[in-house]
Amino acid sequence: MNIVSMLQKEFVIENLKAKNKRDVLAELSGIFLKAYKNLDNEAVLDALLEREKLGSTCIGEGIAIPHGKLGSLDNLIAAFGRSEEGIEFNALDGKPVHIFFLLMAPENSTGQHLKALAKISRMLRDSEFRNQLMEAKSQDELYKIIKQKDETC
Repeated sequence: MNIVSMLQKEFVIENLKAKNKRDVLAELSGIFLKAYKNLDNEAVLDALLEREKLGSTCIGEGIAIPHGKLGSLDNLIAAFGRSEEGIEFNALDGKPVHIFFLLMAPENSTGQHLKALAKISRMLRDSEFRNQLMEAKSQDELYKIIKQKDETC
């Protein structure tokens, strides 16, 4: 499973503007529209919000991996966002979230979807990787850090 095959550099947001859960999901999913003109942003946002109703996609340590499925997708797509201030995201540990990996999958891709979630989770368990993400100075640097970790994980 190769995460950077789903994550274009343009899908990396160096500093999220959002201040709440709905807005961060809208900001992250909105960047997909640059590459996927036929994607319905409201449908993407609805899928993400429906998944959040089942339980928070925060995994602790200031990390959230919001995800959802959409019938109109042909392949998995991912976005990354960082919030230096942190965003309230109903984390189980009560802490704000700074690192977001958003994953959208086709409706019929359960196996690939779960493999991608597992790999992203594995990558983010590494505290040094998380620190590098928080200290990166640009979109290019963030993408390079993610790519290097993806190749070694």
